[in-house]
Amino acid sequence: MRQTWRWFGPKDLVSIDDMLQAGVEGVVSALHHVPTGAVWSPAEIEQRQAEIGRRRDGTPSGLAWEVVESLPVSEDVKKQKGEWRAHLANYGESLRNLAAAGIEVVCYNFMPVLDWTRTDLTYKVAHGGTCMRFDLVDFAAFDLFILERRGAAEDYPETVREAAAERFAGMDDGQKEQLTGNIAFGLPGAAETMTLDDLRRHLAEYGAISAETLRSHFTAFLEAVVPVAEEVGIRLCCHPDDPPFPLLGLPRVMSTEADYAAIMQAVDSPANGITLCSGSLGARPDNDLPGMMERLGDRVHFLHLRNVYRESDQVQGSFYEDEHLAGATDMVALLAAVIAEERRRKAAGRRDHTIPMRPDHGQDILDDLGRRAQPGYPSIGRLKGLAELRGVMTALSHPRWGMAS
Repeated sequence: MRQTWRWFGPKDLVSIDDMLQAGVEGVVSALHHVPTGAVWSPAEIEQRQAEIGRRRDGTPSGLAWEVVESLPVSEDVKKQKGEWRAHLANYGESLRNLAAAGIEVVCYNFMPVLDWTRTDLTYKVAHGGTCMRFDLVDFAAFDLFILERRGAAEDYPETVREAAAERFAGMDDGQKEQLTGNIAFGLPGAAETMTLDDLRRHLAEYGAISAETLRSHFTAFLEAVVPVAEEVGIRLCCHPDDPPFPLLGLPRVMSTEADYAAIMQAVDSPANGITLCSGSLGARPDNDLPGMMERLGDRVHFLHLRNVYRESDQVQGSFYEDEHLAGATDMVALLAAVIAEERRRKAAGRRDHTIPMRPDHGQDILDDLGRRAQPGYPSIGRLKGLAELRGVMTALSHPRWGMAS
């Protein structure tokens, strides 16, 4: 596995110098300031590459922009409304520009409206650090009593509705505002922010879009952009829904192994691949991460390695971001499956036999608590996670005690 690190650009409070001290081999980044649907120009791409390529003092960093995360898909494309055809053309042009700059892996997602959802960005855990959390009762309180979505009550069992009513009754205005802001936070580093009115408008437009319709729109997107990716040598990899179950009445089409298998079959190309996120997929008790890697590994182009602690055995339930070797996913078994896949690829002569990974998310610990970097992306918490993952990888790959080569 190639060890990479997500960077949000010059405003990121975790610097290129910090990355070098963490010992990473490559950088995952994006042009977060470019509006969704617009073309990523060669000049903007070159500028980001230059920023990654130098330290704070101006000397070369030795690092390169190796993975794009994310080249976002517009809501117009997902809904097939408005300027969706122009946005598809722009997406293809952006892929060409990225390939011309030497970038081969592009991560994206097809989640409607909310790119990821948490109710608490600073949930305090037992050791005193903080992490991100999804609390189903808090979310239901937002949905039922702040957003006041029509039909929302039908989406929650009675016990959750009653708990949400009690929770909402105890909130002051500041807590309600904070909860709303957390849920509408959206894609990390994105150029756009979302208000309650924006959210209501999007939900109204999705009212007639079923999961089957959204999947057909996803297939149409892939039919348009995968040939471009094939032509220029880019490996596209779709990130799963986060969390991997329906929210706000919106359809979800990338939450399970079956979802991935269906979309891989719909547009069957090596360029149509997977971002295997162990945290997102691991929030569902019926997702077997090591098994998914074994069965779908041929098309896994990027790995997000993190763990969550599930607070129930229900598909729709509360969870929080755990330490990388704790939580619901057997990380050692998953890494063993990744190493086995890489060895199969190498034996087959694939030039992409080394899969890029990054330590995804992390708990805010030590100096992270005062730094207040991008939520979910602390410096020391991710470094701790990377060190733990690196240790497992080293042990599993050891020629004497590790997996058979």
